Amino acid sequence: MKIASYTIGGTDSFGVVTGDRIVDLRKRLPAEYATLRDVIAAGALDQARQVADGQPGDYAFGDVTCLPVIPYPEKILVVALNYDEHIAETGRAKTENPAWFIRVPPSQVGHRQPLIMPTVSDNFDFEGELAVIIGTGGRAIPAASALDHVCGYSCYFDGSIRDWQRHTRQITAGKNFDSTGGFGPWMVTADEIPDPQTLELMTRLNGKVEQHCSTGQMVFSVAQLIEYCSTWTTLVPGDVIVTGTPGGVGFKRTPPMFMKVGDAVEVEIERVGTLQHEVRSGS
Repeated sequence: MKIASYTIGGTDSFGVVTGDRIVDLRKRLPAEYATLRDVIAAGALDQARQVADGQPGDYAFGDVTCLPVIPYPEKILVVALNYDEHIAETGRAKTENPAWFIRVPPSQVGHRQPLIMPTVSDNFDFEGELAVIIGTGGRAIPAASALDHVCGYSCYFDGSIRDWQRHTRQITAGKNFDSTGGFGPWMVTADEIPDPQTLELMTRLNGKVEQHCSTGQMVFSVAQLIEYCSTWTTLVPGDVIVTGTPGGVGFKRTPPMFMKVGDAVEVEIERVGTLQHEVRSGS
């Protein structure tokens, strides 16, 4: 099942995507389920499936304004340096444990919404990644049962302002400019992806493949990431774990290759979907 969050007619909603149509869930589910995050927290995905089953669709997917899959998660935890090829191109050493940073909700936009080039930098780089959405929360979750805590997967564009990453040893600033990340186009429920380490991932810039890998090449698997981060923070339903980018980023090329205003970028993940954005200038 694919579930997208969106706005239509000035109202935020969410629904099941079937072909090119959306079955609106907010109008069919009880009022306490105002967002997809509410449905996940209540463990009501099966109920959502039941009310959408057999419905013809309320809107064309192309007619809605997509929001990030989870517009306001409690946490967006992002992994750095989780593919050998990316580690090698940065010249960094492989670490015993995963390295993390945090993105904030205003830094992300939904599918087909513009990415905004900051006025203070033109070092806007691309990173395509797999996003994991937590369904059942917990603390100190063992890797052996970690995937039982996942409710779905999505595509993530971890847009990076490279010069601002290098202002200090902490990279948070360069990862959190408003509207520089993308999250979508929808969540594919975990029952459709029993093994998240078997997915092909590609990032395309203006139609050309710039990153290409299998998620099986992750240094730390999805299960290991959940085990590790749940040791130091309590995961809650709707939390998002972004699992790292493969090699091929622009700032490590000679000469560096950064995105420009007007560029089109796509993140495609097998069995998940394709996230699409255009880069626009900031105000």
